[in-house]
Amino acid sequence: MQSEVAIVVSELNKIYDNGFRALEGINLSIRRGEIFALLGPNGAGKTTLINTICGIVRSSSGKITVSGYDHVADYRQAREAIGLVPQELATDAFESVWNTVSFSRGLFGKPGNSAYIEKLLKRLSLWDKKSEQIRRLSGGMKRRVMIAKALAHEPEILFLDEPSAGVDVELRKSMWAQVRELRKMGVTIILTTHYIEEAQEMADRIGIINKGQVILVEDKKSLMHTMGEREMIFTLRDPISDIPSGLASYPLSLGSDGTTLTLTYDAQEENDISEFLEKLKLNSIRLKDIQSRQSTLEEIFVKLVRAQ
Repeated sequence: MQSEVAIVVSELNKIYDNGFRALEGINLSIRRGEIFALLGPNGAGKTTLINTICGIVRSSSGKITVSGYDHVADYRQAREAIGLVPQELATDAFESVWNTVSFSRGLFGKPGNSAYIEKLLKRLSLWDKKSEQIRRLSGGMKRRVMIAKALAHEPEILFLDEPSAGVDVELRKSMWAQVRELRKMGVTIILTTHYIEEAQEMADRIGIINKGQVILVEDKKSLMHTMGEREMIFTLRDPISDIPSGLASYPLSLGSDGTTLTLTYDAQEENDISEFLEKLKLNSIRLKDIQSRQSTLEEIFVKLVRAQ
């Protein structure tokens, strides 16, 4: 059963017995075939939202459809469409890679398919480890085994909850490449991450959750363009002690040693830098160098969360 969207969440709430509102009025739509990054500070509700969609946590109210199936009324079909890679590395330490992935496939009632398992392990660079006991693998390899287990039953949607937690930089970049490969296979991917650069590198769209509420969902490029700030950093030939009054109308900051001026402006604004350079000359400021930079996704994220 196919639909244009992979997941639709409508007015979802999760209230625990002690009154804590873990999720409040969540409305979210995940497009089929996209990489969607869900960002938020610790305790924001990321894992609770994922576990609720996956049927691990029961919602208090609201509706979720997964590949067109109601996650309560059509629980089996909805759950079968999902693969989940949790934060914790939970595997059968003494079992081989091949056996544990094959077993995961059987849990969903799927008939054995050695050709698919072989293809999956090769795609995840695990083929040469297929007979290895999982306890003998590195942390990064164990994480790949978890992905293989989640994909063993050929789900349409894959949740990656902190996929590169505890993984070094080199393995993290390798993991990013693996995620892109999965999308080429047609898998819809939803990931949570504390590494903002991970979302900036991979995601098509960004969702930000804080205090149990989704405060923003935006195309990554659009978000960077709309909310980003640009900076022009001017290195001066001669230090100054104060910003001249003739430049007071510009959003400028002076470096602590008086040798740099930083002009900050909205990324969407049209700015005529030649006019500003002329003003510098009129105020007897001589330049040694000019650099520019734009806000990172991390800076945008921090700004949004602080503003809530």
